Amino acid sequence: MNQTAPQLHTSVRMFAQQLSSTQRGARLARLLAVAELLSWGAPPDLTERAELVVAELAANAVLHGHTPGRDFRIALAYDPPTDRLRIEVTDSRGDRLPKIRPAAPAPTTPDTSGRGLRLVAALADDWNTVPYPPSGKTVRALLSEPAGPALVAPKSPHSAHS
Repeated sequence: MNQTAPQLHTSVRMFAQQLSSTQRGARLARLLAVAELLSWGAPPDLTERAELVVAELAANAVLHGHTPGRDFRIALAYDPPTDRLRIEVTDSRGDRLPKIRPAAPAPTTPDTSGRGLRLVAALADDWNTVPYPPSGKTVRALLSEPAGPALVAPKSPHSAHS
């Protein structure tokens, strides 16, 4: 009997790295993600959007998800035939879930936080948070190529009307 075994071709590229929960670790997460995507031949637009998403999620993990002595983890899963990318950033603070703050029309005092998740929501097709037992969480963002509809900035009340 001369039968060939079925060949399973997995085309999904995977990368994961545990990093120190510091500003340097967050910066390294962004650089490593870009290096991996470039080595995998990901489209430039997808790579640029992923760089921004990783930067925001890693910064949030360091700033809001840090527990002394605990690292954070970044994971990428890229499927070249579909140009879909899953980004996961895991930290040790499952009790601090990310929330997008509503945009204030004209803040009287500058708000220095809460904008990063709006950026993630704008750049990703979808994002969510899942528990990471025993006490952490994973923030997951899905990106695909081509990018969704272009973002249209709201018109300023001071803009000229045509």
